[in-house]
Amino acid sequence: MIVNIKVKPQSRKQEIVKVNCNEYIVSLKSAPEDNKANMELLKLLKKYFKVEVQDIKIIKGKASKNKLVKIG
Repeated sequence: MIVNIKVKPQSRKQEIVKVNCNEYIVSLKSAPEDNKANMELLKLLKKYFKVEVQDIKIIKGKASKNKLVKIG
């Protein structure tokens, strides 16, 4: 499954909001530096989709707020 994710770094809380079937808004506490936000994103997606971290891959947008992520 490939999903579009809009990341909101440095938020007060962590949450995943489903916009439609393949689009999500994810709020992260981490700052977008030294890959911290991407690592937090992977951990949150792991819990949300109940998969292993190695089953999640950021295809496009590693340095962007808009990401294309492959899950599974």
